[in-house]
Amino acid sequence: MQQLNKAIENSIILRSRYNIAGLFIKQINMKKLLFGLSMLALLSACSSNNKRLIVMSKGTADINTDTRTITAKDGSGHDEKTVDITGEKLTFQLSSPAGNSSVDMTDNGLYLINVKNDTIVGGYQPYADPKTIKRVFSQDDVKVRIDSLVQLAAGKNISTANHNFFLLPNTATKISSNIDAIVVGPYHQMTSAEKVGDKDPEVYRFFSIKEVREEIARLQAMTIPVKK
Repeated sequence: MQQLNKAIENSIILRSRYNIAGLFIKQINMKKLLFGLSMLALLSACSSNNKRLIVMSKGTADINTDTRTITAKDGSGHDEKTVDITGEKLTFQLSSPAGNSSVDMTDNGLYLINVKNDTIVGGYQPYADPKTIKRVFSQDDVKVRIDSLVQLAAGKNISTANHNFFLLPNTATKISSNIDAIVVGPYHQMTSAEKVGDKDPEVYRFFSIKEVREEIARLQAMTIPVKK
């Protein structure tokens, strides 16, 4: 009987130790699970705060994502740099020949930053296959185009709803929620863009004020004066 009691006592002790060990392992596994979920949530938060910055400058601009600064000096030609960055709210300090300023970028998406000593204007362009592009334009088409460019150069009818933009020096604006949208900068030629699957390309075309004025003058020379 004494040996039986001893065996029962040893069995109880072993069960107790097994339960404690099992509980300890469960606690470790639970901590690992919570840590993994926390990391996934953190990574998800970071990936959901994606922003793409397209910096346009005259000459090369220096972009420092650590100090959140963009510095541009007066140079020649047109230069563009693209930076992908994450963050719920980004504030960049801009320094250019036009002076200094601060820009905030809160929403996710594609941003254009102008550090040129010149205004940039432009907007969405319905690019199509070269075969479907209209080759012949009537006088009315030319006049509509002239009126549109005149208003754009004057900063009129500018709105997100109209998908057009007027960027003074040292300013930034959100172009699209789609960071993969195509941006064609000043002095670049692009007449068409291919579809991605069954979707039309999302293209935004930008010009310097000088380009717009030259285009207005060119189109005006194409118009035929109305005879009285």
